[in-house]
Amino acid sequence: MPQESHDHNFKNVFLDFPREALELLYPQALEQYGELQEITFVRQEPRKHHLSDSALALDMPILFRFARGSLLLWLVEFQEDKEKFSIYKLLRYTTDLMEAHPDAVVVPTVLFTDRKAWRKDVPRQLESSFAGTNFLHFEYVHLKLFALHAKDYYNVNNPVAKILMPKMQYPPSERLEVLRHAYLGLYQLASRAKFEKYVDFIDVYAEVQPEEQKALYDDIIEHKETAMLAQYIKDLGRVEGRVEGEVAGEVKGRQAILQRQLNKRFGQNILDFHLQERLRKATPEQLDLWAERILDAKNVDEVFKDN
Repeated sequence: MPQESHDHNFKNVFLDFPREALELLYPQALEQYGELQEITFVRQEPRKHHLSDSALALDMPILFRFARGSLLLWLVEFQEDKEKFSIYKLLRYTTDLMEAHPDAVVVPTVLFTDRKAWRKDVPRQLESSFAGTNFLHFEYVHLKLFALHAKDYYNVNNPVAKILMPKMQYPPSERLEVLRHAYLGLYQLASRAKFEKYVDFIDVYAEVQPEEQKALYDDIIEHKETAMLAQYIKDLGRVEGRVEGEVAGEVKGRQAILQRQLNKRFGQNILDFHLQERLRKATPEQLDLWAERILDAKNVDEVFKDN
């Protein structure tokens, strides 16, 4: 998936759930500033220091206004490839925002979303000091999803946690359980429209395969607390549509193979219109029977005989 598309998808999570994202990743803000009154998405490209500079596009600046009159400007940057992360670039973003919003506390936050183990960490802070004077100290909220344990968020009532849970760490044996908790939590905590939107997000970023989708649905059915979710997924046609599509594709492939075998055994274009229609409408059981008969049949009629 292109980085731009990846970033856009993750940005949408924070656009749709800004308060929940703040509660999950930086709860100290709500503790210190009190009731959250207003949220503004700052869509402003940072100014260039030189005309030759490349444009700096902020990933996600969010301005929060709290009850005590304080402002918190929270900057989130999404990184799938840690090699592309630059703490110096993040510092420039932060100082530009501090200049544009001098009354706000700027909290730069970087969310690393890749699921690979790191041999070497990214820089966590910048320091510049001399002769007992500290000229610069810069750090940011550092969050690597894979360093978090999915099980720790099973009982966290936050839709952002549920959406991001499959990107966290878990043993392969617990994969279906993690996905079930992610589905159920999102279903319970989000609107139906957002559930439909972000259940697809979960499937894409967890790379859920069709056979896993069916196993997950069966697992959801077995739990009483997820009965309503199972019915909702069924109503959406998510499972049946995928399974039926998979079966249809398999049948079509087997039909094509059988036709090639018939042509090779009995000659090209051996099937008349009637037999082609029978082959096209064949069930998997009929295909199995015909595939067995082709080994001993003396002609094509013996393959397709009714008894």
